[in-house]
Amino acid sequence: MDVRVRGKGMSPSEDLRRLAEQKVARSGRMFEDAGPIDVEFTDEPNPRQAGERCRVEITARVATHLVRVEAAGVDHRSALDLAVDRLDRQLGRLKERLVERHRRGGDKQLNSASASVEETGGAADLPIERVKRFDVKPMTPQEAALQMELLGHSFYLFLNAESGRYSVLYRRRGGSLGLIEPQ
Repeated sequence: MDVRVRGKGMSPSEDLRRLAEQKVARSGRMFEDAGPIDVEFTDEPNPRQAGERCRVEITARVATHLVRVEAAGVDHRSALDLAVDRLDRQLGRLKERLVERHRRGGDKQLNSASASVEETGGAADLPIERVKRFDVKPMTPQEAALQMELLGHSFYLFLNAESGRYSVLYRRRGGSLGLIEPQ
């Protein structure tokens, strides 16, 4: 398993790098086809966020799904522990859903709208800070909900396999999900 560790605004020590590789590799063992896993350490320069000064973001491509978790703590080791715990929970949830879907005998083809995500910086004359481009493949709203949860986003654009139209799945204030479909 390929674990890539890097720092943003700081340089992780060799001990921290080795610890991150060990912990994340242990988490990724439940999937054989796990792709490269990125671990990014960040120091928050704002002194008002002293309790959450150190941030860790882990991004993994597993079973054609993109799983992303982040955590913050007083130091990088505690933030790493929190992030690895969240990664374990996310991967366990994904594994359960994949096994359940396989047992039901439904659609065995797993779709991932974010299989090839391309990010670029915004243009100088537009107020848009970042643009993301990705392949959109047909999927059911249930698959879109799974992908949205794994990415940790509050909304998700997808091509609805049932209607053949683009739809947006979003998280409502109460925690339930909403679906926007064009007429």
